[in-house]
Amino acid sequence: MQSEMNTDIIIVGCGVAGLYCALNLPKGKKITIVTKNEAPKSDSFLAQGGICVLRDEEDFKVFFEDTMKAGHYENNPDSVEIMIRSSQEVIGDLVSFGVQFEKNGDRFHYTREGAHSRPRILFHEDETGKEITSHLLETARSRENITLIENFTMVDLICDDNVCNGIIGHDADGNYIRICADYTVLATGGIGGLFKHSTNYRHLTGDALALAIKYDIKLQHIDYIQIHPTTLYTKKHGREFLISESVRGEGAILLNSKGERFVNELLPRDVVANAIFEEMKKEGGEHVWLSMAPIPAEEIRTHFPNIYQHCLEEGYDVTKEPIPVVPSQHYFMGGIDVDSYSKTSMERLYAIGETACNGVHGRNRLASNSLLESLVFAKRAAKHITSDYTELEKSSEITVDASQYEGYAEKYKELVLAAIEKEKLSHE
Repeated sequence: MQSEMNTDIIIVGCGVAGLYCALNLPKGKKITIVTKNEAPKSDSFLAQGGICVLRDEEDFKVFFEDTMKAGHYENNPDSVEIMIRSSQEVIGDLVSFGVQFEKNGDRFHYTREGAHSRPRILFHEDETGKEITSHLLETARSRENITLIENFTMVDLICDDNVCNGIIGHDADGNYIRICADYTVLATGGIGGLFKHSTNYRHLTGDALALAIKYDIKLQHIDYIQIHPTTLYTKKHGREFLISESVRGEGAILLNSKGERFVNELLPRDVVANAIFEEMKKEGGEHVWLSMAPIPAEEIRTHFPNIYQHCLEEGYDVTKEPIPVVPSQHYFMGGIDVDSYSKTSMERLYAIGETACNGVHGRNRLASNSLLESLVFAKRAAKHITSDYTELEKSSEITVDASQYEGYAEKYKELVLAAIEKEKLSHE
């Protein structure tokens, strides 16, 4: 079965980037959001630690330097400045949507994570991503002009002469649908599903990257893939459980099998991850240990309730014993190349969130900059679409040849992995 639908703006993905973009577009425009799985199954829901914010003008130079240093100074400084300068406005928006950040009385409570020179991270327990994304999702569902379609997989772009006219995809029953739109926004998330060990949902396989390669849309730094130092070691299959950076920010320490500390836990993620790999190699082990002993037990239970409970379910009481941890693939710093308004090299096509690369993160992302970067540039995309809006003549109905997409999932995975490997080799 095949069909066609028209909309004004199509957004692919419903994490924080896709949802926030939709909420900043005009209420008079028909907006359609499609997502590959159920709406709550985006990596945005999994973000534990928090979201960075510029605390005051005195903090700007330090925040800027922390971000640049973590990224090995391969960041785009203009993008970094835009992100930092826009952070307070974004936080204000989130609060207006009902997001609850931890407070000390009437003031925000800031925490610190690895590679940050001072506390500047807002959080909600250890489920900040869930707190933010769930409120954005609830608000989007309440808007009459926004339609959300779950379990819909994008397989192709509709484009002509480097102009995007929408997407082609299929629903859970395999029915192919052409969705024609004046503007298309890709917010498909990361690439964790391509890796054996990852903190990401398995259905995040870089579909947008595959289509970018197919249509020669410019990419950037696609071999810049971040390994998170601390995920709970397990022999079970599936997504790895993240032990938030903020745990180390609050004082947790890394130990080898002899109970010896071997690294400064607040160094950038890539440095800490490499130190763990070296220690594992030296000892011939499959993991190291993370001790939360320096953190008061009650603080663990209140600040990190989800982590505490999950570890209990796995047989570890973090208030009494260290837990085994191992680095896992976590974040994608590269992606579809975009400008400061999230425009790609294809006309009427935007990319936001983890699938895009605006240069903020450089070679290695600073902790808790992911939610902020996604939100800042999602809003900029929405504002640019709004200011630049012109209608496209919708194409007449064309039959989709579904046979050309047989086995597309594996083909797209192979395409992306090959491109990443080629990029790696070019840097050797």
